[in-house]
Amino acid sequence: MAAMKRRVFLQSSLLASGSLLLTRSGLAQMMPDSAVPVDLAIDTSKYGHTILPNYTGLSYEQSQLGNPDFFTGTNTQLAGLMDTLGRHGVLRIGGNTSEYTFWNRNAKPSKKDMMMAAGPDKGHHAPPNVTITPEAVRNLKDFLDRTGWTLIYGLNLGQGTPENAADEAAFVMETIGRDKLAAFQMGNEPDLFNRNGLRPRTWDVDDYLADWERFYKAVKARVPDAPFAGPDTAGNVTWLMPFARKFKDDVRFLSSHYYAEGPPTNPAMTIARLLGPNKHLESEIATFQEAQRETGLHYRMTETNSCYQGGKPGVSDTFAAALWAGDYMYQLAEAGNIGINFHGGGYGWYTPIAGTPEAGFLARPEYYGLLLFAEAGPGRLVSAKLSGTEDAPLLTAYALRGEDGYLRVALFNKNADKDVVVKISGSAGLGATLMRLEAPWLADTTDVTFGGSVVGVDGRWLPLVEERVPSKNGLYMVHMRRASGALVVFS
Repeated sequence: MAAMKRRVFLQSSLLASGSLLLTRSGLAQMMPDSAVPVDLAIDTSKYGHTILPNYTGLSYEQSQLGNPDFFTGTNTQLAGLMDTLGRHGVLRIGGNTSEYTFWNRNAKPSKKDMMMAAGPDKGHHAPPNVTITPEAVRNLKDFLDRTGWTLIYGLNLGQGTPENAADEAAFVMETIGRDKLAAFQMGNEPDLFNRNGLRPRTWDVDDYLADWERFYKAVKARVPDAPFAGPDTAGNVTWLMPFARKFKDDVRFLSSHYYAEGPPTNPAMTIARLLGPNKHLESEIATFQEAQRETGLHYRMTETNSCYQGGKPGVSDTFAAALWAGDYMYQLAEAGNIGINFHGGGYGWYTPIAGTPEAGFLARPEYYGLLLFAEAGPGRLVSAKLSGTEDAPLLTAYALRGEDGYLRVALFNKNADKDVVVKISGSAGLGATLMRLEAPWLADTTDVTFGGSVVGVDGRWLPLVEERVPSKNGLYMVHMRRASGALVVFS
């Protein structure tokens, strides 16, 4: 609580004086002799995938709808924090608790649920059943109108019935509106149903496809223009292709989940491991790319974060998570992914936004990685090739031609012990400025800044420090301090 109070004080102090953007050079760009020199070649004639305005998303447990006063137009703090990440984001409602929430068109919210702020379900045991009421859906509609975000909505495949799913989908569609509903998803992580007691041990992908089809037909009969996505698996790549092949004409996009590490009780789950390469992610990317090529369907990572089972303190809630999240978003975008939803809620260790309507909300360190991505904005990726990274292997770089025509470069120095000097070529004749994503150390949980500023409790963020990037003979020299990020803008 003391750390939160200190963070709020810093936010209030900085934002109170935040109308002035300071441009600096000199000390910030002094190149230490020990810094590793690295070359970055930008080729704006070679285009990659497009980052759409609705790329960024957040994910919350379905049980959060048990409290209709959480997602509501009057929750201006949460709405403001989401708005800062973009006016066209995607809110996904699902998680483990989606198989324990039950729609009831005639129910009223219970008093015990009215104060609930549902954190990420840890999956250790079956969560309590929660009733979803019409009031919750109507308030959710007001919240989406306030933020400008669209919705991915989970339906209960694990313990629900096709008939109830169809009635829930009909009310959601009628209330939320077709333009605000990105997709329904049926079943959260169905590849784990045979391990969490929702299905027999013999349950397999063929059983899932049959169940999904039954629910799909019931919903379609009631709501003919209902949009769908799936399979929303836990990361079992062997389930993605069978689903894509069978339902390629019935879904708008494919989806699954990814967590960089876990379980949190394993001492090997560390910051160093989080920031390093991950073979499982590489495998998942290769599978969704194969599905895209074969079916033409795009792919969205609808639930993701640093460490499963709710995250790990000292890892998920640190500045390291900000560097990981920002880099990870670009890594997926570069591979052709159309969007990402970071799971969270309540005071979960990895939640990007922590808090409750009663106590207020706060941007956690991970939020700042999403903020850098948001500030870079949508646009089209262009070629950005690093060389000379042998002594700084965890440096990454991504270049983007924004919708406004400006070239932007996102840099992430995930090396904990190496400063780097990045020599950028390919943008001769342009002026360049940068804003830094930084904290005193990787494990810091409270002192993260972007552009020299913190994010206010209502989502306001006003950058205070912008640096001029020196250039010589067509090369722009960026000093990246160890364990830091930066956004360079050429104009």
